[in-house]
Amino acid sequence: MTTSTSIRRLFSQCRLLGSGSQKIALSESEMFILLHLSVQDLGWDNQYSDLPSLSTPLPFDSYYQIPLPWFQSQENVAPTSSVLLSHFAKAIENNDDFGLYYHNLCSLHKRRMKYQRILSTQLKPSMDQIGPRSLLEYGICDSNFLFSWMTWRKWIFDIDNRAAQETGYLFEPILASCLGGESVSARHSPVKRLDETGNPTNKGRQIDCYIGHLDQAYEFKLRVTIAASGQGRFAEELSFPVECQAASLAPILLVLDPTPSSRLSELKRVFETCGGQAFVGEDAWTHMDQQAGEIMSVFLEKYIRPPLATMSNFDKEVIQNIRLSWTNESVILETSNETYEILRTN
Repeated sequence: MTTSTSIRRLFSQCRLLGSGSQKIALSESEMFILLHLSVQDLGWDNQYSDLPSLSTPLPFDSYYQIPLPWFQSQENVAPTSSVLLSHFAKAIENNDDFGLYYHNLCSLHKRRMKYQRILSTQLKPSMDQIGPRSLLEYGICDSNFLFSWMTWRKWIFDIDNRAAQETGYLFEPILASCLGGESVSARHSPVKRLDETGNPTNKGRQIDCYIGHLDQAYEFKLRVTIAASGQGRFAEELSFPVECQAASLAPILLVLDPTPSSRLSELKRVFETCGGQAFVGEDAWTHMDQQAGEIMSVFLEKYIRPPLATMSNFDKEVIQNIRLSWTNESVILETSNETYEILRTN
């Protein structure tokens, strides 16, 4: 039976990210392993996808524990793309949401692969870039020490900026898709900014998750703290539910971290006053699971919640001492009992 055009298009989207020299194209081995992971996550027997067995078992049940190079381990035994497509289509026959589940897992994997490439290729900053900054600290310590410190902090700043960019293409779109919606840019947004008199302008407002058929607009937040006000962003946050209401949309606030604050209480009140809802902490996760349904709630619990929950519990008062080393082949980060090596190609 011929596979539908929509499934073939989705499978192609699962495989590719970007174009040209920046393109990430998953190998048959990676696609094969990610299919196995998806089926295993859902507790399905192979009868739902007709997948052949891996030549070696998954080293860990959790995706995040599997080293990225291991995803190439099936290159000599993985089925061809056309055969993998048929297994993908077979799984979708069992449940339509499998396509989205696999797509999101592939998106996560591609972004992680791309970021490893960024870490491997991000250039050291030049003295032309950072030299003038030495005026602020020159003479306080040894010059070689100072210039090494300036080089490290600029390189770390650059790779952190790239991490923020890649996460922006990943985190909110995945959450939105699990809820049955989509992220909408300001340019295409149905929510318009209001002028001083409360009338809509032509300027749109970005929406983290827009569910058109339900007239709902979600705002995602990891945490709401007093710092938001101090940085001048809180008025912007308070205006979102007001502008949603003006656009005849119900604003919904999801705050994943339950840490209380006066700003969080105020933000919740405004969302509710504007005809919306606010879910915080465990209530937010429960709401997402309910909206996501049987299949996509598994994705949230396996791939989104664990890293966020772990980071939320991190005590920033006990930051580990880290030693940084730069060689011709790699960047090495070390603590007293852990080593993280980034192989370099530049």
